[in-house]
Amino acid sequence: MILKKQLLPPLHIMLFALLTMGSIHAQLVPYHIDNEVVYDFIDELANKGVINLNSTVKPYSRMQIAHFLAQAQKSRVLTSRQSQELNFYLKDFNKELHGNKDFRKRFDIFYHADSTFKFSGNIILGGRAYLNSNGFEQHRWNGAQFFATMGNKLAFYGSLRDNYESIPLANPEKLSQHRGAVYKKGENNKDYSETRGGIVYSWQTGSIGLVKDHFTWGNNNNGAHIFAGNTPSFAHIKFSLKPVKWLEFNYLHGWLASEVEDSSASYNLHNDTRRVFTNKYIAANLISVQPWEKLYFSFGNSIIYSDGNINAAYLIPFLFYKSVDHSYNGSRNSAGHNTQMFFDLSSRQINNTHLYTGLFIDEISIANMLNEDKHSNFISLKIGARVTDILPNLSAGVEYTHTKPFAYTHFIPSLTFQSNKYTLGHYLKDNADELFLMARYKPIRGLDIELSYIHCRKGEDHQKILEESGAIENLWGDGRTGYAFIQNLRYKKNALKLKAQYQFINDAYIYTEIEGYKLSGPDAMIYTAAPYYGDNKMIVLGLNFGF
Repeated sequence: MILKKQLLPPLHIMLFALLTMGSIHAQLVPYHIDNEVVYDFIDELANKGVINLNSTVKPYSRMQIAHFLAQAQKSRVLTSRQSQELNFYLKDFNKELHGNKDFRKRFDIFYHADSTFKFSGNIILGGRAYLNSNGFEQHRWNGAQFFATMGNKLAFYGSLRDNYESIPLANPEKLSQHRGAVYKKGENNKDYSETRGGIVYSWQTGSIGLVKDHFTWGNNNNGAHIFAGNTPSFAHIKFSLKPVKWLEFNYLHGWLASEVEDSSASYNLHNDTRRVFTNKYIAANLISVQPWEKLYFSFGNSIIYSDGNINAAYLIPFLFYKSVDHSYNGSRNSAGHNTQMFFDLSSRQINNTHLYTGLFIDEISIANMLNEDKHSNFISLKIGARVTDILPNLSAGVEYTHTKPFAYTHFIPSLTFQSNKYTLGHYLKDNADELFLMARYKPIRGLDIELSYIHCRKGEDHQKILEESGAIENLWGDGRTGYAFIQNLRYKKNALKLKAQYQFINDAYIYTEIEGYKLSGPDAMIYTAAPYYGDNKMIVLGLNFGF
């Protein structure tokens, strides 16, 4: 069923009912995932058993983080540094816990609070320098951000950041966790902007919002493999419910950027072409169940659909979308749309330890699962562990990600698991694996030192090879089945990185990275950002205020 204009009034009524149900409990202003140090501190609290945390879906809200910090104030197991860290972060998050300014507050460019309205505004400034034998490259940015609440019902926020890179660092082909960028029009342009924001309503057991922002799904320490959050932000409706302590539900419906031209709708105007792109949408849900204390099992599904308008069925949060797709396309369209399933298991039942694993299923045939010639096991598996306070303020982790050929791909360009041509999934994409080891030491409040090692490999890009072969029939049916994992190694990277950063005031960091690496394989140049290729080391210097 396609959403028509005559359906809009009933939808308005439905949304109004959702927004006004129940007593309003808390405003949910998302806290951006790039402020990784704060998220890492929340993980520390959860690993030590100070708080009970479902870490599958990020971002958390400012109110969630504030409540976590308030709980931690009652704990007696924190180290001296963790206690100081807690007091430091409360200078920011007490804004959510106090209805006035009567607390020791962080530095803000502007802050107002009264009984009905709160507003916080700050500038965004930052720069990063890349130094090795290739020379000097830079990435600098500036902008502003705010968040506000009205009464005890409504929250809204916004951010605008202009970026300049001396050489383009973002590219859909590169295997990097540098967030994707849409550069401004013009050959070799190095400027781009990123604007984020949204409006959120919440009540005692849930929230609904319209936002344009980044998010991740899936527990990880070096890149999520369900939704990794590395694409440019896109607009989406998000809806969450937590009716009881042991059950949580998350849903989103998003407007992706297909960058696939609709030639029939494009037209010439004033000696130029007005390019019209096909519509592309995503719907996804995730149910998290806590069967025992500190153990979370999450499962969900998603669909990428396109070549039409919004389908009202995908606005229903609780459905199994592959079945919906069958009912619309099963007897008339052999391709249908692009569906996925995923699972995530997270345990903090062992003191100071987080164990997690996740499975992303793009496609699988139970009948042919063990058939080497006909299998379609397009899956990605992640398994990892993180131990906090091995010694006071020292943590360590290990993580392995294994992604089979054709995961995150699709043979119809408008149905790929991408937005702006950047993958929504793991940054290494398909036919790849990665071993990640890390040790993280925080000797004093604000100082964070991390030593990490990465060993990753990638095989042939079979999807690209099939597309370039011109044999369209190979993209359908059995043409993509029976491929072995990394049969022909095309890319390998070993890297050892030491990173140190210091947060001298809230959200203000100075940092440095020293990385030694070895790249090999025929596709190393294709997958590596320009400043890194042709050398085996990189020094990064940076500072920033705000995200």
